[in-house]
Amino acid sequence: MANRLSKIYTRTGDDGTTGLGSGERAPKDDPRVEAYGTVDELNSAVGVLRSNDLSPDTDNLLAGIQQQLFDLGGELSMPGTEVINSDNVTALEQALDSLNESLRPLKEFVLPGGTAAAAVCHLARAICRRAERRVISLAAETDVNEQSIRYLNRLSDLLFVLARSLNCAAGEAEILWTGGRNNN
Repeated sequence: MANRLSKIYTRTGDDGTTGLGSGERAPKDDPRVEAYGTVDELNSAVGVLRSNDLSPDTDNLLAGIQQQLFDLGGELSMPGTEVINSDNVTALEQALDSLNESLRPLKEFVLPGGTAAAAVCHLARAICRRAERRVISLAAETDVNEQSIRYLNRLSDLLFVLARSLNCAAGEAEILWTGGRNNN
């Protein structure tokens, strides 16, 4: 494979613009740049999650998700491109259902936390929700692949269930919201 990035800095962004995958330039705060930038941030958070001691199955699941998030970022950086499809969404749903099977039903809201891995997973979930909002904002201005929005919605659900699963596997009790009741 050829060396694609021989020089990391180009100085072309010094004017507050960035290059899209299509070759066009856009302001760095453009909704499209915000959308794929937040997907990149999410991908980084998933990378931090993977730095924890995870089961091989969980690590493989997250490795695949990172690949798809990179695809999604590319899709968003090239107007008119569609990479994420219904099969990607279905795969997330299947993983979600599999993880959720072994968890007790929820009757209360769960606060983010628990093990380090679960806490990072909750952080990734929150970033995923923000990425979803950014893509929806972009969709209000231009055509966006609806499967990408569905993918992010399902991924945030999966990350929530995965956080619960990680805590459960570690024997860590979930921290439940007390509804404003003072616990002192």
